[in-house]
Amino acid sequence: MRIIEPSFEIVDPINQADGIRLLQKIERMARISHRSEEKQTPETWEKFIRAVVVGHGDYSVIEHASATVIFRVDRGITHELVRHRLFSFTQESTRFVCATGKTYGDGMEFIMPSMMSVPQVQDLWIQQMIEAEERYKKMVGYNTRPQEARSILPNSLAATIAVTGNLRNWRHFFLMRTSKETHPDFRRVTIPLLEQFQQLIPILYEDIVPNARQIDNLRAPR
Repeated sequence: MRIIEPSFEIVDPINQADGIRLLQKIERMARISHRSEEKQTPETWEKFIRAVVVGHGDYSVIEHASATVIFRVDRGITHELVRHRLFSFTQESTRFVCATGKTYGDGMEFIMPSMMSVPQVQDLWIQQMIEAEERYKKMVGYNTRPQEARSILPNSLAATIAVTGNLRNWRHFFLMRTSKETHPDFRRVTIPLLEQFQQLIPILYEDIVPNARQIDNLRAPR
């Protein structure tokens, strides 16, 4: 058994130059409505995005560009993540991936909930994870298929999930999932992810304040 920290990897865009290319694409698509394509230059994206998207609240045009992130989080968080139905998801399957196989090497990976600050509670949690892994291995040893043996695995089991969505969906995601009401273990990845989005894709996410009340985020002009 191994205890790991939750993590993420932004697959696309990978740098700010990629992010700016996404904004330039958005500008090109948005200019179609007024047939002003000839006014676009390599430098007009910032003024255009601030005026048309942020200034007028026309976030529909940012649906023309997408981003992909791979998360390594506990399965409880993946259950919340997939509620954002407009994203596309591909998740590691406990039906087909045997947790005793070569994929796991030193054993199953678990993510300890961040709220467990009391040592005695941590000890109880660790004991439960060890027992879950041992019983899973015993079930597989009796020729139980992974899709049946997985029924005893806890929400703390780590899982990899790839998420792709347009930039408007990601904006709504950050408004909802970096707020004060968000599960603390979800915020462990969403807040640093938001910070990276703010760096990679200028302007579109700069007004989102982590740990604000969700209702305040959603009431603010968009």
